Amino acid sequence: MPLDIQRIRKEFPALSRPVLFLDNPGGTQITRRSLERIQDYLINKNANHGGAFETSRLSDQSVNDARLAEAEFLNASSLQEIVFGANMTTLTFNISRSLARLFNPGDTLVVTRLDHDANISPWLLAAEDRGCRIRWVDFHPEDCTLDVDDFKKAMEEKPRLVALGYAANAVGTINPVADLIPLAHAAGALVYIDAVQYAPHGPIDVQALDCDFLVCSAYKFFGPHAGVLFGKYELLDQLRAYRVRPAPALPPGKFETGTGNFEHMAGTLGALDYFEWIGRTFGDEFRENTQTYTGRRQVYKQAMQSIRAYEFEISREFVKQLEDIHGLHLYGLTEISRLDHRVPTFSFTLDGWTPKELAVELNREHIYTWDGNFYALAVTDRLGLEGKGGLLRSGAVHYNTIEEIRHFGEVVRKLADKNPR
Repeated sequence: MPLDIQRIRKEFPALSRPVLFLDNPGGTQITRRSLERIQDYLINKNANHGGAFETSRLSDQSVNDARLAEAEFLNASSLQEIVFGANMTTLTFNISRSLARLFNPGDTLVVTRLDHDANISPWLLAAEDRGCRIRWVDFHPEDCTLDVDDFKKAMEEKPRLVALGYAANAVGTINPVADLIPLAHAAGALVYIDAVQYAPHGPIDVQALDCDFLVCSAYKFFGPHAGVLFGKYELLDQLRAYRVRPAPALPPGKFETGTGNFEHMAGTLGALDYFEWIGRTFGDEFRENTQTYTGRRQVYKQAMQSIRAYEFEISREFVKQLEDIHGLHLYGLTEISRLDHRVPTFSFTLDGWTPKELAVELNREHIYTWDGNFYALAVTDRLGLEGKGGLLRSGAVHYNTIEEIRHFGEVVRKLADKNPR
């Protein structure tokens, strides 16, 4: 059955407020199931790791349950391939330090101009430390899609590592990662995928992708502030971890330095509980085309395919509302036939307004959006917008309604008519 959006909205306590959340690309609202897991942990299981007493055993079991659920959500082969951390950025900086030990002076590392800086700066710094060369892959400014021909040329340079986004946080483009990863591997590169922006919007299968590493953040998929790193076990096992000496010597624990944020790991499990509910309640129509998976892995894929189908209609409504507004410049894919190549994150500029002014005016209408570069500095720089205040970014997830997007369009249209300059 299709998603029942009103029923879904009741799963999110924050949605009882009379505001329109379109700030989702920067962080979604939290599901009550995640809140309940956090509260249960802090009341009934709150203890440090490895003790011989009950709350410590319960705490360790909670972390193990979260790790297993995340492995199944990403279709990792083992829960030992799942590393928790503070956020994607921190995890990436940490793992880049370990990976840098494999690089030699003169090696090439590939980054793209379509990425969040958290999948650029760690590799720029690693290259600086190790005497490596950075090869930038460009994107097409007219539709904000990755320049695949440029990517292929970069592979001819035999890079050691390719850092690639699954979906662009500034403009919503979904990169063809399933096609690009084999090209990188054929060139001899490790592949590091930033899936933060994609994870709330569609199914991920790290085994099918055959990526070496993939990172996402629970607070972008309806959980608390926590980061998740998938890494192939043989690589995690091989890499040198920067850790204190009594810490675990094997993955994933050897990369989880210091006392973990166990309550947020429990909250991440709660977010995955929510996806499981979505899959079991609304995912039957996708059962047949997810038969390569079993158990909870299949349920997660049904959930994400249900969400993906609904969000296509949200994206269609965004385009319908924004494309004909006088003076509005919409970035990224807008053709209806290509909307399945993007997530419902829509960024634009409006003549006569700075993005900051727009965000302030929208806030007065109780509509929450972002302005600036959203740490996608390479994107706004390439588009010639970095010195002009960047972009106004509006982004939906599946708890948003078609009616909300229509209302957003009406408000933006009024602001366009009210051009202050």
